[in-house]
Amino acid sequence: MPAVTNSPDSQSETRETALLPSDTPLPESTQLPSSTPLVVEENTQPAPTLPASTPTPTISPTPEPAFPDEYYIRTISGHRQFFPLGCETSAAIDWATYFGVIINEYEFQFKIPVSDNPDLGFVGNVRDPWGQTPPYSYGVHAGPIAQVLTNYGMPAKGIKGYTLEEIKAEVAADRPVIAWVIGNVEGGVPAEYTDSQGNTTIVAAYEHVIIVTGYNPDHIRYMNNGRFYEVPNDIFLNSWGVLGNMVVIKAGDPVPTPTP
Repeated sequence: MPAVTNSPDSQSETRETALLPSDTPLPESTQLPSSTPLVVEENTQPAPTLPASTPTPTISPTPEPAFPDEYYIRTISGHRQFFPLGCETSAAIDWATYFGVIINEYEFQFKIPVSDNPDLGFVGNVRDPWGQTPPYSYGVHAGPIAQVLTNYGMPAKGIKGYTLEEIKAEVAADRPVIAWVIGNVEGGVPAEYTDSQGNTTIVAAYEHVIIVTGYNPDHIRYMNNGRFYEVPNDIFLNSWGVLGNMVVIKAGDPVPTPTP
């Protein structure tokens, strides 16, 4: 899909110990007259219980992320898509090239299965205008793209319901992420679509694909048709969320997790 012009980018513990009271002095013995027998009474009262020390609660340290606050992949490059509805293929080619797998764009496009459901294959004609929704010419979602990449020897996985933290972990491990958004990371309206077999999925007009290549605490950096942009996190999350936080990631590599 065409690029849309947009502006880029020991904790220490304090332990308190209760002060124990000093022993209470015993009363002095009373001298009885010698004619009085000495009677020793057994003390049946329990000994006083000394208050126990109150332990200071242990404060667990806050888990630190397994990735830095800021990271950018600077060795990736891209190109402008060849087909009007070929953004998924274009991004897949650039992504695979970054990992050292070279694929012909035209060939890749026509290896994608065809379907009226974008979760299963490419919907419509790749040469048709951008902006429609199924059953009209639309494009394709993450699953089929990941499968074709894998068939070319580039292990990939299509996922819905990914998180921003997971994207950051991938990027910080030098693995860019293909993400499904709307336009050049703009707002959109999700719509439920039912295919000819009765399967339902979510689609949206101006579905588009970008490659996330960096981040800082407030912004996401991405590549769209070979050009780089930065947007605030909330703008990215809004656009990415329309199609259910869908991505293609490199398969087979462990993802860093927060360490306690």
